[in-house]
Amino acid sequence: MNRVTAGEELVAWYDPAGTVIGSVPRSRMRAQRLWHATTGVLVRSLDGSRVFVHRRTADKDVFPGMLDVWAGGVVAAGESPAVTAVRELAEEYGVSGVAVEPLFSGTYDLPDVRCHAFLYEARSNGPFVVQESEIESAWWEPVSRLRVLVDDPRWPIVPDGRIALKEWFALGPRES
Repeated sequence: MNRVTAGEELVAWYDPAGTVIGSVPRSRMRAQRLWHATTGVLVRSLDGSRVFVHRRTADKDVFPGMLDVWAGGVVAAGESPAVTAVRELAEEYGVSGVAVEPLFSGTYDLPDVRCHAFLYEARSNGPFVVQESEIESAWWEPVSRLRVLVDDPRWPIVPDGRIALKEWFALGPRES
């Protein structure tokens, strides 16, 4: 039985193969490192030359204070990854009404997280209104600079975000 504290978010619980098997409170998912799904939306400028980057707040439940290029989050119980991507883009960056196109998916079994990630891309020049409870600061980085930073172990990007960014570069995105 899943005991849920009033107001606690229920998230979709996945098996290692990527099938939804139920729902669990977010706190249990984190505490027990349960398989779940996440989405990430890479936001590029309209001309494609820049990517919107943000620093996570120091009180995030996973990877606090680190950098990220993916606006996103955990797939809620009963929600599809595509719906989560659109919702998270609006919540975290204040961006809505733009096309959110699927890129690829990946499975990440890392020390701090076990997830099936569904990754997307959107194009927007803003305006951006970042979610202050989750994002400390945000700015544009040229795609050309990210190509260098992604391979620098000193660059403090979230581990699964680094892997996904390398996969994105492997797909050969144009800088326009």
